[in-house]
Parts: sequence; structure tokens; C-alpha cells
Amino acid sequence: MILPDRAYAFFSHTHKAQPENMALLDKILAQRVSLFDYELVEGNQGKRRLIAFGKFAGRAAIIDLLKGLGQRYLNLGYSTPFLTLGAAYMYPSLAAAKAAIISVGEEIATEGLPSGICPLVFVFTGSGHASIAAQELFKLLPHTFVDPSRLPELFEKAGDSSQSTCSSSTKRVFQVYGCVVTSENMVEPKDSSRAFDKNDYYEHPEQYNPIFHEKIAPYASAIINCIYWEKQFPRLLSTQQLRDLAQKGCPLVGISDLTCDMEGSIEILNQTTTIDSPFFRYDPKNDSYHHDMEGDGIICSVVDNLPTEFPKEASQHFGGLLSQFIGSLASVADIAKLPGNLRRACIAHGGALTSLYEYIPTMRNSG
Repeated sequence: MILPDRAYAFFSHTHKAQPENMALLDKILAQRVSLFDYELVEGNQGKRRLIAFGKFAGRAAIIDLLKGLGQRYLNLGYSTPFLTLGAAYMYPSLAAAKAAIISVGEEIATEGLPSGICPLVFVFTGSGHASIAAQELFKLLPHTFVDPSRLPELFEKAGDSSQSTCSSSTKRVFQVYGCVVTSENMVEPKDSSRAFDKNDYYEHPEQYNPIFHEKIAPYASAIINCIYWEKQFPRLLSTQQLRDLAQKGCPLVGISDLTCDMEGSIEILNQTTTIDSPFFRYDPKNDSYHHDMEGDGIICSVVDNLPTEFPKEASQHFGGLLSQFIGSLASVADIAKLPGNLRRACIAHGGALTSLYEYIPTMRNSG
């Protein structure tokens, strides 16, 4: 229930005109609500977000993905140490969850992983808090990070190793691999004579072609997607690109998408999932969706409230950040008198969009 003439602050997911949340925005406007979006509260210098708990989203995401991979690989005929992991919310604390991952890592180091699923490559997209936090827990496993340019070499070496006299059914691999990719690994200039320039890409994304599906995705076992994306940018993976990869035998088994942009940077993601049912299965062969772990395809997790899996730690962290703004938010009769970082985070006030967000109707109509 949204009460009229009140101030609300939450992650609204409306400032990019996300279609699934436009009914919410319409209700807010009709009720003359002042809407403040946590995601938009930024420092006066630069774009650093002041109210965020992406770290907890990243931590929960990697734990749930590892658990999901254990179940998925079992359905594909492979037993792995990931089967012993619980979901993030099942642990009483972050420390307990870390201890469980360390235990899995010890089993990988001693018993190994089936060669049939190796090299097991986790691709982390983006360099923000969520990606870094997911990597921190990933590093509790025996691992090696690989530069994106060396992924083909990694697979070539694995292929050479599989040709040894040792039976592939008994051969074991005692580590996992990580690969961190940023925008320069996702796109390239359409003009081949030009070098990649990050600032130019953000200003003129239409002058760049996607390359993630060619350079990175063919080697990924799992993708943890943490990039910021808007419609003017090339997709990380389109539906057709993913279907083409599946036909070529891509090892991709799981995707954890922390962006929760429907049909966004990864086009097949058209629905969110929940903490108690975190995965759906997408079958690229027939472009179908299933809510099970069996059959062909890729398991996908798109949970939009991941930090709640660590309620104590996330609440302490977020509450500490939010407390500095409570006084200003408690009385919002005149938004012009608010601090600049809060004023810029106000999407709607008094039944209308504020000046910074008057573009939203145009985006809605263009979608």
C-alpha cells in the first residue's frame, strides 16, 4: 500500500523506465508521493553511491550459484563438492557461510573435480562492489585468475591434458578458474583502426560492436553479471548469441545476474527469481523456460533482494549508511531545501517527475 503525500525511499528500479515497474511509478505519481531511490544517492563528486549494499548481494549470489551448480552438475551426471553447500540464507552468519566455502575448497584441493566439467571457469563482469565481493568468496576456493586474452590458451592446455594416457573418466582437476571482464572485453570499436576508449564508449556506444559472445562466453562455465547497463549499450549476450553458443557446445551451465534488468544486458533473463526458488532453466535449443534442474540448458538466478540472505550483517551495514540521511528525509515538504545528493535522488514529488527524471516518459514510449 502506498499512502498519499508521503515520502518513500527504496530501490524502485524505475529511473531507467523499467517496464515491469512503470505501474508502480504511475501509482506513486497518482498518490503525490515523494520517491527517493537509494541507488541514486551519490556523492557530490563523481558517481560513487552513498547508500548501497552490493557487497552483500555479491556474496549471496556466489554462494547460491555454487550451490545451484552442484545440483545442476549432478543432474548432468557429475558429483562435485558444491553439493554440500547450502544457500546463503541457510547460514547463521557470513562467517559461517565462508567456513562452508572453505570446506568445499579443501575437498576440491584434495579430491578434485571431474575433468568432464573442467576447466571450470567463473566469469565476473564489472568491477563494482558486487563483483568484487563475489570474487572475494570465490577466492576461498583453490583458484587461478586468468586474463581474458588467455582463455583460449587455458582450454588448449586442458585439451592437450585430456589426450594423456590417464582415462578422462578418472582424471581430476584440483582448482577452479576466475576471469574478470570489463567493458574493454565486452565491445570493440566498429572502426578497426581505433583503440578501445572507455569514455568514448560511454558517450558513443552505437559506435561499438559486442564481442563478449566471441571472446569470453565460449569459455565460461558460469557468469556472474554485475555490470550497469542501459538500452543504448550493446548487450552482453543476446538470445541469438546464446543459442549460437549452445549449438557450438559452449560449457556455460549457470548464470547469476545481479542487475535484475529484464531482457537487459543478458536478453534471455525475462523474469526474476526468489530466494527460496532461485533458479529457472533456459533451454536455448527451443527457446523455452523451465522451473527445474533437469533437461538441457542453463540455470539462471535473478534474485532482486539478495542482501536479505544476510539479514544481520546487511541491516547493520545499510542502517549505518542510511542513518545520516534520516533527519533530512523525515520532513520533505520542500525538496529544494534538501541536501544536493538527496535532491538529485528524488524521482517524483507532488504528483510529477522531478526535472532530472522528466526523460522517463520518453524512454517508456520508445520501449
